[in-house]
Amino acid sequence: MQNGTHVHAVSVHNVVKSFGGIKALDHVNFNLYEGEVHALLGENGAGKTTLSNILCGLYRSDAGSIVVGGTERHFQNPAQAIEAGIGMVHQHFKLVKSMSVAENLHLGSPETPSVVSSKALVASAQQMMNEVGLSVDPTAKIWQLSVGEQQRVEIVRVLARGTRVLILDEPTAVLTAAEAVELFAVMRRLVAGGRRTVVFISHKLNEVLQVSDRITVLRGGKHVITRDAKYATARELARLMTGEEMGIEVQDREVTGDPVLQLRAVSARNSRGVVALHDVDLTVRGGEIMGIAGVSGNGQTELAEVITGMRPLESGSITIVGVDVSKASTRHIANLGVGHIPEDRIGVGMVAAASVKDNAILRHYRTAGLSSKRFLRRDRVLEFAKEIVKTGRVQMRSLQTPAGQLSGGNQQRLVARRESLVAQRLLVAAHPTRGLDVLAAKQVQLAIVERRDAGCAGVMISDDLVEVMMVADRIAVMYEGRVMGVFNRSEFNRERIGLLMGGREVAAL
Repeated sequence: MQNGTHVHAVSVHNVVKSFGGIKALDHVNFNLYEGEVHALLGENGAGKTTLSNILCGLYRSDAGSIVVGGTERHFQNPAQAIEAGIGMVHQHFKLVKSMSVAENLHLGSPETPSVVSSKALVASAQQMMNEVGLSVDPTAKIWQLSVGEQQRVEIVRVLARGTRVLILDEPTAVLTAAEAVELFAVMRRLVAGGRRTVVFISHKLNEVLQVSDRITVLRGGKHVITRDAKYATARELARLMTGEEMGIEVQDREVTGDPVLQLRAVSARNSRGVVALHDVDLTVRGGEIMGIAGVSGNGQTELAEVITGMRPLESGSITIVGVDVSKASTRHIANLGVGHIPEDRIGVGMVAAASVKDNAILRHYRTAGLSSKRFLRRDRVLEFAKEIVKTGRVQMRSLQTPAGQLSGGNQQRLVARRESLVAQRLLVAAHPTRGLDVLAAKQVQLAIVERRDAGCAGVMISDDLVEVMMVADRIAVMYEGRVMGVFNRSEFNRERIGLLMGGREVAAL
């Protein structure tokens, strides 16, 4: 703002964009002020990414206008958008992993000399980072950096081109809680001078309310509302995004089911050979969801993998419905009625190149109903796949569509519904709603709760403490591969659990 007056950084007027006759944006109006963090909300398919891609020059609108700094602009490519001061950090980073931080920061810049020494590149990169207030080792290779550090490199790279409007597409989807807090501090610092604007695209409503000045909601390609963040609530925003009430109610109740999953002194190593689980003891009963809370990287991934047979134990034992599965195969564990919604839905949960139909039966094709001893019963396979798609509310063109072409939300709906049918005794869900919009997240959460209500045991791993506290009957807190404490629903306390996630002992609270 200048002298109490809002200065428009970007104004979007009646923008229309269609793909194959379907309107992705329908006469959308959208204004950005200098010196603000502006959140852009909406379900998958609401038009957020399409609008952002038009602003950064990747797409051209079919109608409407974009005014930047008082001048109407028609971008033909991203270079023209960057020249106008608009840059975007995409959810999937555009860095060259084999190159250094300094090399990536200068790659493609018109100001980079054709011949330059490594020392000069490093010095220039350090100056860029100092100006932005973000620090990463300029000599490190990209593959050596954490996700959070790679994101900082992307932000510096975009800002170094003179960007005044920075669009961040789902920037916290792959960050730990601590890295997200650091990012929010960077966002506030960037707009503090009053000359830069940050567009924050996210599905995490609590984060949006925490860091944003204003919020715009899109639904079905149309502008629904723009309002000050201080007057908004998460419940209201969820309703505006989806047209539905989003709350999930899990009541305090006594769990009386028999033990389904028991871990005794379980230790295991991660993929680098470092011990990631230390003497974990855990019991989960039928008819309860055990939430696993913790900052990413504290053994949760390895916990899900040892339970489902994907990772060998170093020591200890695991039993499922009384059967020792410490050395069992994934197939044997699945045959005991164990479903698994994996953390990596594309790499582990499905075959991206295979059809939706084939992915729907991926864990069921050996059952008597779908196959004989030698052949699949194609009519039954087709009906089974249709039922999974229908009950899972998976949206797609046809059952023959490659699963990799589905949106992230529809991929997760497909995997969640398929695995919930496998899970007659136990469902292990690792970060099941990461990167999903509010409605898709609710549907996955409901799938987990429905299995719980049917008497199934559930293990739900998430670094979103709000989600864990909403869905779980009990919470086990993990830190550096150890269970720091277990809480009943009546004992849930966000501050105490948060301290344990940071490594504080129970006795110190």
